[in-house]
Parts: sequence; C-alpha cells; structure tokens
Amino acid sequence: MTMSKSMQATERNHKPVLVIKLGGSMIDKISESFYKSFCELTKHYQCVVVHGGGPAITSLLEDLNIKGEFFEGLRKTTAETLEVVTMTLGGTVSAQVTSAFTKQGVPCVGLKGSDGGLLKARFINKEKLGFVGDIEEVNVSLIQQIIQQNYIPVIAPLATTAEGQMVNVNADVAAAAVASALKAEKLLFVTDVPGILNQGEVIPQTTPEEIQQLIADDVIYGGMIPKVKSAVNALSEHLHEVLIVSGEQSLVQGNVIKGTTIYQDVKEGVVK
Repeated sequence: MTMSKSMQATERNHKPVLVIKLGGSMIDKISESFYKSFCELTKHYQCVVVHGGGPAITSLLEDLNIKGEFFEGLRKTTAETLEVVTMTLGGTVSAQVTSAFTKQGVPCVGLKGSDGGLLKARFINKEKLGFVGDIEEVNVSLIQQIIQQNYIPVIAPLATTAEGQMVNVNADVAAAAVASALKAEKLLFVTDVPGILNQGEVIPQTTPEEIQQLIADDVIYGGMIPKVKSAVNALSEHLHEVLIVSGEQSLVQGNVIKGTTIYQDVKEGVVK
C-alpha cells in the first residue's frame, strides 16, 4: 500500500459510522438534493445503507397472483413468497438504489444480507410467519472491508440461519442491527416528512419518554406512529442517536443533519 493510500485508509477508519435506512415506499420519491447531500456526508462519515422494498414486493406478488399476508406487522413469507422477496430486494430494488447513488458520484456495492454471511438470523415464528428472521449476528469485518475499498455497502434485508436457510428480515430491524454492530454514531430513518412535527414545526430533538407523551397528546398520530416507534426501537446500548429525516429534500443545513433526533436521554444537550 502506498503512503497516500495508507493515509486515506487511516482517515476513513477514524470517521464515525452513519447508517441510513431507506424505506421501500420512499425509494421512488428520493430527491436529487437528498442524494447530493448524502454525497457530502460521505466525506465526514463511513456510510452504510439498508433498504426496504415492501411496495415493490407487494406489486410483484399481485402480478403473480400470490396472496400476501401479514402477521403482527410482518410479511408472512412462504417458500414461494421468499422467491419473490429475494428477486425484488436483491435484484430490482437493489439495482435501483445503487444506480441512483452511482449517478451522484457515490460508488456503492449492492449486497444481500445473505451474501458472505453478512447477516445471520434465527426464525421468529416459523409456524406463523414462515421464512422470516430476526438478526442475531452482523459480519462487521465484511462491511468494513467494503468501506475500506471506498465503496458504500447497500444492503438488502435478507439473512441466513445457522442451517443456511435464507430468511426475510424487516428492514427497520436489519438497519438497527447493522447500526448497533458497527457502533454507529447515527442511524437515519428516511421518510416522507422532515421530522416529528408539532403544529407544523419540526421538533429538533426528543426522547422516547417525550414521544410517548406526544402520542398520548395526538401530536404524533396516524402513519407517523409506526415510523417513530421503529426509530425508538432501534435505540440500544450501542446506538444512542436515531434521526427521522426527509428523503424529499437535502439532508443537511449548514453542518447539521436536518430532522428530529431521538436520544436515549437528553439533558442540557448532552447524550446520556
């Protein structure tokens, strides 16, 4: 390795990690300004993208006359459904996302979580959900190797069990697991709103406890509730900061990432 390459690698390794979760319903709505601002963020963060693909999966299932079912908010995944999920997440949607980033000058690699043991999972409830898993292990070394080669990993939420069976994983859960394993500084949930709103104004920062009250007071309501709950559920001992941001505008304003930041605890602006 040349001195310049060595210095570049050292520089990258000292950047904090930023994980972005792109919801399937947002992929067609992401603005050019979002992609351009993401490109700027890659100068300051080691970035990883996890994407969903729910609407595209539902559409293809309907085209193939395959009945789609949900149980407790998760897609019931039969062997037949798993084929469609794999084709969609690891094929069509992955290509769409990587192409969009590449057009903005962001070199990236599309991966299924089942590739190279990237995501290891266990069945949640095979009887009721079929081939649906929960993440048990993340291959951090593989992700870091990709980042060190100056590529952004773009991960489709598929995983394998200890027996080598591929399973479908909720994208929110996969993103949270990846962020936690990488000890990410931030996890961004990209949505169709600029953050949590109170009377039309973005709440800049909040906590899980405050969010419970905002839901009780009907400040957070309707389709925003599951988005916020997914963000709160992502918080862990390794991940202390989750943001809800808009995919329809630039991610940054000045040097600050726009949106609502949810902390484990906030006191005088310090994360506890």
